[in-house]
Amino acid sequence: MILDMKVPSPGESISEVEIAAWLVSSGDYVEKDQAIAEVDSDKATLELPAEMSGVIDILVEPGTTVAVGQVVCKIDTSAQAPSAGAAKPADAGKPNPMPVAQGPVAQTYAMGTPSPAAKKILDEKGILAAQVQGSGKDGRITKEDAVNAKVAMGSTSSVRGQSRQRMSALRRKLAQRLVSVKNETAMLTTFNEVDMKPIMDLRKQYKEAFAAKHGVGLGFMSFFTLAVVRALKQYPSVASMIDGDDMVSFDSTDISVAVSGPKGLMVPVVRDADTLDFAGVESAIKDVATKVRDGKITIDEMTGGCFTITNGGVFGSMLSTPIINPPQSAILGMHNIVERPMVVNGEIVIRPIMYVALSYDHRIIDGRESVGTLVAIKEALENPIEFLMGGDAKKGLGL
Repeated sequence: MILDMKVPSPGESISEVEIAAWLVSSGDYVEKDQAIAEVDSDKATLELPAEMSGVIDILVEPGTTVAVGQVVCKIDTSAQAPSAGAAKPADAGKPNPMPVAQGPVAQTYAMGTPSPAAKKILDEKGILAAQVQGSGKDGRITKEDAVNAKVAMGSTSSVRGQSRQRMSALRRKLAQRLVSVKNETAMLTTFNEVDMKPIMDLRKQYKEAFAAKHGVGLGFMSFFTLAVVRALKQYPSVASMIDGDDMVSFDSTDISVAVSGPKGLMVPVVRDADTLDFAGVESAIKDVATKVRDGKITIDEMTGGCFTITNGGVFGSMLSTPIINPPQSAILGMHNIVERPMVVNGEIVIRPIMYVALSYDHRIIDGRESVGTLVAIKEALENPIEFLMGGDAKKGLGL
């Protein structure tokens, strides 16, 4: 029997995806539930599993955008599995991405090949095919393209080697979203600084007992997440969103946390963060971060969220203006911790300081709410026992 493999829907409102790479080749024998392709949507990269065992026949090239429900390969389920000693193709099980051009010769392939007449004209003009955008089928350079081609100012025919690779659907969508935020929101950023000594002292004192009791480390993210939850209760408009002419507010506090993974920056959501304690937050963040880094995160786990926390400090950033994660209205940026001189009780002391930034949409959030939110976060971080632990550090940490 021949089974038509169709692209399943990766999530609500997604109508098309891109076949990023085939993990098998036509003629390979695949097992049921074996990952046979990587599929890019505008929100995540997912694996496509084989629905049945058999010999696969691939119908679309990698890099092709296909509709949800479209047949992308066929599986001959009547085919016999190869014997245990049978040799496997050298490339079996490896990604099979579109070729990437390397150097001037390969540039011609990446940009589309010229017709013989077009090539002659380009050679006479001293223009490389890589410098011309073809208008023919599959990007082929026509004679008319060659006639109209001109050498760009400051360039020569001896173009340096370069490569060209199509951005993933996820990266293209991210680019669109970032530009739309800049163009469609009234984004401002307010800044403050946090003395991290109280938190660092608590972590030093209790981190071993916390890890032994709860099986997760006591990191900075739980302090920041719970400080954000507290601040959003005081200023709920900061966790609201604009929908047309309406302001939409939420009963629960779902916090998005930016995580860097092999496919780029992902923003999974910690659900009901307002109901979690330190151990609960640390466990939830560890779970979604592991899924992102293993490529196992799902669309549902990245959907929703009313506020985002991003930590550029892990890469060494001292200060930045984070971009809002739409359709949310605000985002908190963490940065690196640096020892700086401070005046405390009239004396200069050295303290570990982190600069923090809150970017917000001024259409829905006023200065009072934005500044008040950041001050409330700073207040909780500099006095965690009082504001985040109910006055008892051991009890607050569940020890």
